[in-house]
Amino acid sequence: MNRDERVVRELVSEYGRTYADEAGIRLKDTPQPLYRLLVLSLLLSARIRASVAVAAARALHEDHLDSARRMAGADWQQRVDALGRGGYRRYDERTATQLGDGAELLLERWHGDLRRLHEEAGGDTGELKRLLQEEPGMGPAGADIFLREAQSVWPEVAPYLDGKALSGAGRLGLPKDPDKLAGLAGDTEPAVLAAALVRAALDEEVAEDCLRRAG
Repeated sequence: MNRDERVVRELVSEYGRTYADEAGIRLKDTPQPLYRLLVLSLLLSARIRASVAVAAARALHEDHLDSARRMAGADWQQRVDALGRGGYRRYDERTATQLGDGAELLLERWHGDLRRLHEEAGGDTGELKRLLQEEPGMGPAGADIFLREAQSVWPEVAPYLDGKALSGAGRLGLPKDPDKLAGLAGDTEPAVLAAALVRAALDEEVAEDCLRRAG
């Protein structure tokens, strides 16, 4: 096992948890978990700690705001309150509006089912990213987050390692090439690899720990 393989093994072993898993989302190619991932991706894309975004996503789920229909049917204050309970206070009012508008668009365009958006993209990852950004508040960063995680159930997207994940690879001294990284990871799910690389990009201590463990 060469140096790069050891680094990837340590990275995945210690930090290979997807953000969907952290938020309690059992990701499947069905409407509810995909919608919850969309919401989580929107929350994570703001300039706020990932742990706060995850807590806010959990709070929305606890209030049963876990489908486009339920989110659209909730009033604005209910969304604000759930976000606030998760600690997502800096952006709570704007995000509550975006979640409501986004749920209505999803219902109107794709009947609340992101599989229809997936189908509309016709297997084209670039088109998937473009369509996701039609959702209010979803910019390129949010679409990247969604696709990094969704590649576990939409395998034609894999390996989806965006700029943030490749930044983590660079910090670890690994090749900044998605196919080479996937090869180093062996049987590891690309979504797990992507999440671990992002954690290294966001936290220098993660990278230092992996390098120390790999020798």
